[in-house]
Amino acid sequence: MPALLRQLIRRGCLPIPGAFNAATAQLIERCGFRAVYVSGAGLANGAAGVPDIGLLSRQEVTQLAGYIARAVKVPVIVDADTGFGGPAEVRKTVRAFENAGIAGLHIEDQIADKRCGHLSGKTLIGTAAMTAKLRAAVAARRDPDFLIIARTDARSVDDFEVALARADAYAKAGADVIFPEALQSADEFREFAKRIRLPLLANMTEFGRSPLLSVPELAALGYRMAIFPQTAFRIAMKAEQKYLEALSKHGTQRAMIKKMLTRQELYDLLDYDPAADSWPPGATQKRSGS
Repeated sequence: MPALLRQLIRRGCLPIPGAFNAATAQLIERCGFRAVYVSGAGLANGAAGVPDIGLLSRQEVTQLAGYIARAVKVPVIVDADTGFGGPAEVRKTVRAFENAGIAGLHIEDQIADKRCGHLSGKTLIGTAAMTAKLRAAVAARRDPDFLIIARTDARSVDDFEVALARADAYAKAGADVIFPEALQSADEFREFAKRIRLPLLANMTEFGRSPLLSVPELAALGYRMAIFPQTAFRIAMKAEQKYLEALSKHGTQRAMIKKMLTRQELYDLLDYDPAADSWPPGATQKRSGS
């Protein structure tokens, strides 16, 4: 999968929707997308019901992201937050993610008590400390194609030039892709691409500091990856809210039936035939239970 991911980003700007669980990842794949993104916020909010402030452990993220990676046949990129510690912990993180079938990860330059990239009040670690983490990540990977993405949050802490300087240092430390978080205009996206020669990742999250540029617009600016980390989660939560309000008011879900996946559509997504003797298809062990 890592080699495939590298091939895909060489071809142009790859749109990568975010999944907060394995079923969403399967739907992303079913709709024709060639890669899946797993955000720290998506796992924290969707799986644990907590804010995106670094509360999940490496073991928890690895397990949840592993479910997603095993559920699809496309590359999966995972948000590794700060790497779960210093260089020694980053090495463990890379190995754990590789073992889980992940194709790449990104590490950010915030302190351990991190915050969402589009909020104020963030604190960065030093450039030298971040480059040490990146060198550890590069050295730890067994597959040389496993993608190491360096995220810098400097734009919303210092200024644009500081973000560029950090990105240049991270490139020299061996990062494969640079992720400039929270750029504030199309001009900033354009200028960043002119001055940083590595492949770039753009975060098209809603309600943040960055303009919502389309994939063709980002491709024209020189970006190779565009993530949509929480879009599916936000839409799903809004739909669930509407259903629950309707159920509370009317005491039935009948009016919502046409807005659901049918039982058969869900089984098709899961590649499940209730009449078959085994799952997944081709397995030899019979089902147990009813």
